[in-house]
Amino acid sequence: MNLFITGTDTGVGKTYITTLLLSAIARTGQTAVGFKPIACGDRKDAEIISNASSPPPKSVDTVNPIFLKTPAAPMAAASIEGITIDIDKIKSAHLELTRSYNHVLTEGAGGWAVPINPEYSMGHLAADLGNSVLIVVNNKLGALNQTILTANAIRSMGLELMGIILNHINDERDTASITNRSVLEDIIKPPLILDILHEETEIVWPF
Repeated sequence: MNLFITGTDTGVGKTYITTLLLSAIARTGQTAVGFKPIACGDRKDAEIISNASSPPPKSVDTVNPIFLKTPAAPMAAASIEGITIDIDKIKSAHLELTRSYNHVLTEGAGGWAVPINPEYSMGHLAADLGNSVLIVVNNKLGALNQTILTANAIRSMGLELMGIILNHINDERDTASITNRSVLEDIIKPPLILDILHEETEIVWPF
């Protein structure tokens, strides 16, 4: 399976969820690798998903073909560093991984509409890689608007929305975090919606 993991925002736990999913696949006996096409600021997320892959690739460069040192959105970081992000290099790296692993889980940078260049976003990259999409949500007040907008944008591009992961970043529960799931089920009707409890360490591969 080729799965693109996007978020409703930055800091919603995409790397954490990707790692849980990679570990879940490993327990099924299948091979799986995380792919971080663009990393900005540092490569910590790329290193985490590389180490969680089964088997791990030989180098972090395999799973992270584009690294920008500037901690900003890819388009801004590339502009500051005076480079053009090579989309073909990303596609080639992804293709090589699909030939070596049963599952490739691609973690986007930030949210769905984050720009890579003026005409090309993370959403366009997901479409070009031929991925189905999973949305990671910080389950809190305000999550409904962000999730509905993201789901609509994904479907408007003709891509398959595989599901929604409600990540409980905070241990405390409030009315919003308790009711968000039922509202999203009624409005978006995703084929899968999962709650990941605060600091959960193991899940079952859901697909």
